Amino acid sequence: MAEQNNNTSELTMEDAYKYLKVTKNPDGSLTRNPQVPNVPSNPEIDPNSPNKLVSLSKDIPLNPTTNTFIRLYRPVSPPPSNVKLPLIIYFHGGGFMLLSVSSIIFHESCNVMSSQFPAVIASVEYRLAPENRLPAAYDDAVDAMKWARDQAVNGGEPWLKEFVDFSKVFLMGSSSGGNIVYHAGLRALDMDLAPIKIVGLIMNQPFFGGVKRTGSQLKFVHDKIVPLHVNDLMWSLALPEGSNHDHEYCNPLIKEAELKEKIKRLPKCLIRGYAGDPLVDGQKSFAKMVESHGVHVTPQFLETGHHAVEIFDPKSAQDLYDSIKDFVKSICDENVGKSAM
Repeated sequence: MAEQNNNTSELTMEDAYKYLKVTKNPDGSLTRNPQVPNVPSNPEIDPNSPNKLVSLSKDIPLNPTTNTFIRLYRPVSPPPSNVKLPLIIYFHGGGFMLLSVSSIIFHESCNVMSSQFPAVIASVEYRLAPENRLPAAYDDAVDAMKWARDQAVNGGEPWLKEFVDFSKVFLMGSSSGGNIVYHAGLRALDMDLAPIKIVGLIMNQPFFGGVKRTGSQLKFVHDKIVPLHVNDLMWSLALPEGSNHDHEYCNPLIKEAELKEKIKRLPKCLIRGYAGDPLVDGQKSFAKMVESHGVHVTPQFLETGHHAVEIFDPKSAQDLYDSIKDFVKSICDENVGKSAM
C-alpha cells in the first residue's frame, strides 16, 4: 500500500485549497468562501411563512470563552407531557475545517431528525481548524456533554426540562463529526456525567485515516467529495502541527492496545458507511476493532452510495434517518420508562 502523500496523481495542496474554495492567510487562518448558505434558527412558528416547520430551533451559548454555541431542536408537535424524548448531541461534518450548525444542509437534517425520531437535538457549533486544531473540537464536545449534565442537574433551558429524558443521551456525527463522536465517547468515560447517561454512539461515515492508504482510498483517488489530495489537506490543517496520519486523532487503531480497557466500556455503536466512499475501508477496520473489544456494534455498510450521499439524495437521507431512528428506539426501549418513539 502507498504511503501518505503518494498516489495523488500529482495534485497539490494548492489544488486542494482551490477545490474547497478556501484561501490560506499569512497568519495561518483561512478565508472560507462557503458554497453552502447559512440559515437562522426558527424558535417559533411564523404564521405568515409559506414553509411548514416540523421542528423549532434556537441558539444557546455554550462556552463564551471559545465562542461556541448549541443550536437546539425540538419537534413542533411534542409528545404528551408524561413522555420524554432522547437527547442527541450532534456534530456536523466538514473535515474539521468547514461549515457550521447553521449550514442549511445540517440545519434541515436536524429539523427532520428531531421531528421524525422524535428527539431533542443539540447541534454543537465547535471550533474549526486550522485556527483551532484538534483537540479543540473534542474539547468543545466535552463542553457540550457538561452542558447537558448541568441542564439535568440545574435546569434552566425550558425545552430540555420539559421534553428530555437525560437517561437516554446519544452522541451522533457525520464524517468529521463521526470522528468527534468516537473521541468524545472515550473522554466521557473519564467524566462524572451523572445524572445523564450516554447510551449510544452514532457514527455516520466517520472521518478516519492512516499513513498507509487503504484499498478504497486508492480506488477513489479522484472521488468527487473527498479526493485524496483534499483528504490530505484536511488532515494537515486539523491535526497538531508536525503530526502525520498515524496520530491517534486520525488513526483510531494506533493506540488500540493502550486504550482497550476504555474502548470495551463504550456504549452501543451504530457505524455506517458506503461502498463508493474512499474512507469506507478505514471505517470497516474501525468497526471491527471496536467490536473486537466486546462493544455492541451495529455495522451498516451499504453496497451503494458515496461519502455524504444523504446530502445529495433524499432517498438516501431518509434511509439514514430510518436506520438511526431504529437504533435509537431499540436502545430507548431497553430503558425503563415511556418513550415517544
